[in-house]
Amino acid sequence: MTVSTREFEGLQFPAAGTYELDAAHKRVGFVAKHLMVSKVRGQFAEASATITVAENPLESSVVASIKTASVETGQVDRDNHLRTGDFFEAEKYPTIEYRSTGIKSHAGAEFVLDGELTIKGVTKPVELVVEFEGAATSPYGQHVFGFTAHTEIDREDWGLTWNVALEGGGVLVGKKIKIEIEGEAVLQQG
Repeated sequence: MTVSTREFEGLQFPAAGTYELDAAHKRVGFVAKHLMVSKVRGQFAEASATITVAENPLESSVVASIKTASVETGQVDRDNHLRTGDFFEAEKYPTIEYRSTGIKSHAGAEFVLDGELTIKGVTKPVELVVEFEGAATSPYGQHVFGFTAHTEIDREDWGLTWNVALEGGGVLVGKKIKIEIEGEAVLQQG
């Protein structure tokens, strides 16, 4: 039987290997300001990620792909608008891509990843803060680990500039977008 965890700086860290994001245990979400007074939360229903946990955990990496047409905010008209050229232009740009380029720092269970985020064909550097939530073996014998991650981006840096000025000042949609990710990754090969 393969060992599912190992000691790394006081953490029970997952064994080295290739892990895939478990579609049944993930959320790729975002938060945007609306009318300058409230928040709209949404998510992408379809996303995949491959996480390579290295022998030296600080050399681990991730690549992820998110289907833009799978955006959901709980409001059909808004979702359809987000799929248009005003925002994601889902037909022309069917995915948002992320690729880590290194681990910038870590403290305890928090790891800060440098990476590149591509939206609508524009690639920009993004720092992603990842919290390692633990590793375990499922009742079905699968080796898994959990994590949460977050960052904040200015959507206009990726050409997502559509907006409406409000009569009393401000804009309909805020420029700063919080990205929130939660998931479990399952060992594919060790």
